[in-house]
Amino acid sequence: MLRKLDWPPMTAVFRSIWIWTASAILIVVWVPLLALIRLFDRDPLRIKTARWLRRLGRLVAKVNPWRLHISGLDHILPGQPYVIVSNHQSLADIPLVAHLRIDAKWLAKAELFRLPLVGWLFRMSGEVPVERGDRRKAARALLQCARYLRQGLSLVFFPEGTRTRDGELLPFNDGPFQLAIREGVPVLPLVVDGSGAALPRGTWIFRGTQDIYLRVLEPVGASEYTVKQSADLRDRVRQGMVDELHRMRSAFTARDTKR
Repeated sequence: MLRKLDWPPMTAVFRSIWIWTASAILIVVWVPLLALIRLFDRDPLRIKTARWLRRLGRLVAKVNPWRLHISGLDHILPGQPYVIVSNHQSLADIPLVAHLRIDAKWLAKAELFRLPLVGWLFRMSGEVPVERGDRRKAARALLQCARYLRQGLSLVFFPEGTRTRDGELLPFNDGPFQLAIREGVPVLPLVVDGSGAALPRGTWIFRGTQDIYLRVLEPVGASEYTVKQSADLRDRVRQGMVDELHRMRSAFTARDTKR
């Protein structure tokens, strides 16, 4: 007896086709626009170009059926560079984090830079590619990150290295925390929740209207640690993010129960 296939509802299929199509159109339009902005952006840090790339992320979020809830922005001190670390639930995290009005570069896997259109956008705005599994190239990427920090820009990392499958935080890489200690800048943790339900890993189908949360936590100073203690800083930051994620979920559950 043949097992009945579990196909997604047609409304979800059509909705997803619309979202991917609209996102693709935005990206196609943004390539020549960003190229023009880059042409007149004389700043070696390409700050204006990067800001316009973040605008693309915010527009992509708008074509999705998401309700975004962003809190903790008062923890961001204007003009202060940070090593920003965020958990990673799905591709939806990228346009969500782009809502933070902070001048930053992103460390992203090199495969993205080799993609047409998306890779061109990343290169024009000066994002930092990293080759996973190549220690020498990874070290060069961190040196570029250090140069950006010294010039007053923040860096965005997904220290899990990949998207989680179950919504819980994976182990963190040491790189961002060693960088924060070496450069004497605070770590700014971000906790994302709900994006995994909006666009689950391993599927192109977007769910319906979803609440997605981004909470900015208090910065964690790195100056009290040595490079040999980077694991201590890493574990402190990660545990704080785990605790906050559980608090957020408990609060959501309690609120839904009262309805």
